[in-house]
Amino acid sequence: MLRTLFLQAPSFDGFDGGAGSRYQAKREIKSFWYPTWLAQPAALVENSKLVDAPPHQQTLNDVLPMAKDHDLVILHTSTPSFASDVKTARAMKDVNPSLKVGMIGAKVAVEAESSLREADVIDFVARNEFDFTVKEVADDHDWSGIQGLSWRNKHGAIINNPDRPMMENMDALPFVTPVYKRDLKMENYFIGYLKHPYISIYTGRGCKSRCTFCLWPQTVGGHRYRTRSVGHVIEEIKWAMKAFPQCKEFFFDDDTFTDDLPRAEAIAAELGKLGVTWSCNAKANVPRETLKKLKDGGLRLLLVGYESGNQQILHNIKKGMRVDVARRFTKDCHELGITIHGTFILGLPGETTETIQETIKFATEINPHTIQVSLAAPYPGTFLYNQAVQEGWLDAEHAELINDNGIQIAPLHYPHLSHTEIFDSVEMFYKRFYFRAPKIGAIVSEMVRSPTMMKRRLREGVEFFEFLKERRGAAA
Repeated sequence: MLRTLFLQAPSFDGFDGGAGSRYQAKREIKSFWYPTWLAQPAALVENSKLVDAPPHQQTLNDVLPMAKDHDLVILHTSTPSFASDVKTARAMKDVNPSLKVGMIGAKVAVEAESSLREADVIDFVARNEFDFTVKEVADDHDWSGIQGLSWRNKHGAIINNPDRPMMENMDALPFVTPVYKRDLKMENYFIGYLKHPYISIYTGRGCKSRCTFCLWPQTVGGHRYRTRSVGHVIEEIKWAMKAFPQCKEFFFDDDTFTDDLPRAEAIAAELGKLGVTWSCNAKANVPRETLKKLKDGGLRLLLVGYESGNQQILHNIKKGMRVDVARRFTKDCHELGITIHGTFILGLPGETTETIQETIKFATEINPHTIQVSLAAPYPGTFLYNQAVQEGWLDAEHAELINDNGIQIAPLHYPHLSHTEIFDSVEMFYKRFYFRAPKIGAIVSEMVRSPTMMKRRLREGVEFFEFLKERRGAAA
């Protein structure tokens, strides 16, 4: 058994490289998701240690001494953070030349060979669904027999072992919350639209939808929603309730928790008995009857990917969603008292100055409680990336997704719509949505009712305007 360190490396201030959400970048309001993709294999490896540097404000100097105490380090990486993560790996090997370095994540899942060629400090990458691949490495198995591994042999040659089959029995994965309890400080994790402190876990992997831009189903999770049993999920929630009595909300970070409606209803029924407040990702097509059952079972908030208010763009990205259905769904949520955090993407195929205005109008009309506006991000391994390169919307040699400070940039451009126009439309979207009299009134009312919320919203307001200032600097 190798002494194993699971590491989310230090990065830009506020850069959430371990995000379970779609984009790894600095956010409008500083926020941190749990490093569940690292915690899951860490739960499989006895006596391992998980270090999540960014939310714990740990620098490179803080983590370097750990290299001496371990035989193996596993870094979660992404397309935006890869270069920085390689620098961390190199620095750790300088401290301990015998240290084995492995990487996991969507970036190396789809670009295994090129990642190894680009960084000779990496000894191996674990492709696709990597949990048990990493466990076998940590158990000191012969690398030549480990499925799903791409590795560098003693002669420097890169070997790609056969793929590891996707897991079918998701209950075979141990709980991640004991790893959170052991190695993380939960108060360091916060998301603007979730109660604080919160905990997020996965109850399943994969997504039935075929959205062309979405990273995880196309690279790691697949398009079948493979789920843990209802009992397995509830047992972890019960454990976490005792271990984290201060937790105010549980978030289910499955790509689309509502892909299996009967199961979602069954989990909600059990959570209702426990008196748990919870939230999840959802598609904007959940029937009112199910929404009511979820609400009765303690559901507080749905994170909903609307993406666009233009029907043709939704068709272009294979969203499988109709604008009129999304309107009705949102109305049902408002009437049932379910809060919505809506996410939108600007710069998708088919975008024009007119469709941007259409989406802003749509967002203000359906009026989710809060919104997130992102730029279309063509990650390698996605349909959108291949399409953008083929159509000339993206220069593959200059396909950076963030700038040197971690701010998301607009890599896509079209003959009728420039990088700059797409980039600038994000700030316009936020201003048009939030600086409306009804929205300002609702925010002020919320703050007046709760001194704690007032303090939180004022802090977020300062962070938001600082973020906009950074974006303007990036544009310049």
